Amino acid sequence: MVDVSLDVNGKTRRLRLKLESKNPFGSLKDRIAVSLIEHVADRIDKDIGVIESTSGNLGVAMSAECAARGVPFTAVVDPRTSVFFIDRMRGLGARVQVIEEPDAAGGFLLNRIRYVKEQLNIRPGLVWTNQYRSEANPNAHFESTAPELMRQVPGPATVLVPVSTGGTLAGLTRFVDATGADWRLVGVDVHGSAALGRTSGRRLLSGIGASCPSSFLDPATATVQYVDAAEAVSACLWLSEEAGIGVGGSSGATVAAALRMFRQDPEIDELVCLCPDGADRYRTTIYHADWRTAQGITTAGMGGAVVYRALGESGE
Repeated sequence: MVDVSLDVNGKTRRLRLKLESKNPFGSLKDRIAVSLIEHVADRIDKDIGVIESTSGNLGVAMSAECAARGVPFTAVVDPRTSVFFIDRMRGLGARVQVIEEPDAAGGFLLNRIRYVKEQLNIRPGLVWTNQYRSEANPNAHFESTAPELMRQVPGPATVLVPVSTGGTLAGLTRFVDATGADWRLVGVDVHGSAALGRTSGRRLLSGIGASCPSSFLDPATATVQYVDAAEAVSACLWLSEEAGIGVGGSSGATVAAALRMFRQDPEIDELVCLCPDGADRYRTTIYHADWRTAQGITTAGMGGAVVYRALGESGE
């Protein structure tokens, strides 16, 4: 955890960042990879292996986990997946298949999944870990992320959680239901995402949002903040410049939503943001001016939020 003290509209607030980039392979998905593979371990043929659709982070984590187990791994990605991820996965021994054709929903996810299903028919014995439907996804957060967060933030808290498959928010929600943890959970999604019931459309950022509804969440019961790509990118650059903390696009979206909540409600003194990964994997995209220009992203200030100190790290 890193605590950042802010002045927002003349009032001191505290932003608490849970930096999952500190995990061994650099992201929140490290936790999910282990859980997904353990869940199907008794079905894996070490001559045939495992396949999964990924926007990047899960592919890196699964490449590492499969390599450690001597299991072949195929990662199914799309053109939004950065060179960083593809090179890292291949460096860990994975086969990487890039799906170039957009799907009817305006993204690539549906066609990535279609390719996975085709491979299951072609290659008998191939195992799909299926992060989109496997209970091992939310269970990883119920058993690992949530208890760790409870140790780091033991009291009442409002926790902002970015949404892609919905597994993270679902796992934390189940933890609250099971333990009575005094957390208010707020999902953060991007415009164009269908993860929580909206109509799907074009999305620019990888690692947040989805072209189809989450199988783990009920849109009717979820509290959600929606942001656009420019807000998320602006928050990434702002946090890097003002506090020296580098985060990825989904984290930027979550920080942008937190700053909006601070501005809208002067009674909020503290917010916790779950930050799935770091800046290292977005040097050629979010943190590159030419990429931002090519995507038509004009960054903006963070509405008068001023960092006046970044406190030290705490936690595990």
